[in-house]
Amino acid sequence: MPLAAERRDRLLALLRNHGALSTRELAERLGVSEATVRRDLALLAQRGLLRREHGGALLPEAEPPYAEKLQRNQGAKEAIAQRAAALVPDGATVVLDSGTTALALARLLAGRPLRAVALDLPVAQALAQGRTEVLLPGGSVRNGFFSLVGSWTEELLGRLRADLFFLGADAFDLEGVTNHTFEEAAVKRKAMEVSRKTVLLTDGSKWGKRAPAFVAPLEALDLVVTDLKDPALRERVRVEVVDGAL
Repeated sequence: MPLAAERRDRLLALLRNHGALSTRELAERLGVSEATVRRDLALLAQRGLLRREHGGALLPEAEPPYAEKLQRNQGAKEAIAQRAAALVPDGATVVLDSGTTALALARLLAGRPLRAVALDLPVAQALAQGRTEVLLPGGSVRNGFFSLVGSWTEELLGRLRADLFFLGADAFDLEGVTNHTFEEAAVKRKAMEVSRKTVLLTDGSKWGKRAPAFVAPLEALDLVVTDLKDPALRERVRVEVVDGAL
């Protein structure tokens, strides 16, 4: 293995063992200059293998299992879903992203007279009741997470014209919305492209975090529905705050 590649492997191992480390600490532990460490950090961050923060770096937060996601912040997700459901008029064509907040919204929309495009299997199953027409764009299923990804998904979404896209996020900060996988991020961007308006549905636990795959800047969103009360977010995008204590 080339020396540079071996050094970067050691750098990642240090972050796994110690958590966040400063550039100076990494340089000392690796026995190289801080300039060398900064170059390594820039390359590894570009590859999505770490996150640069406050003069150092840390590993991106791992995506939790789906069953764990279902249990997290249930009150906030229900409150967000109720507000989002009120934004959907009968007869609308809406796209629901993958994820557990979208699943909470799907349960509220199920049976209403509208056309819904589901980007994951549990969302489609929840929607398929009464007068609701459910469309699946095909593609590959992410095992264990049930979202639809890949070129088939993106191609079929490209034929759609929707009124609203309810976007989910693994993380978001002042830079924008990010996701754990590049495949999902590409599907989200395509859904934004074919929808008149994009509404981000997310609870405040994801604020100030960043996942490897960039989805979109905050300025690309029409609205954020969240339980987060942060003035910094309000300065960048329209926000509707809900009470997450349901």
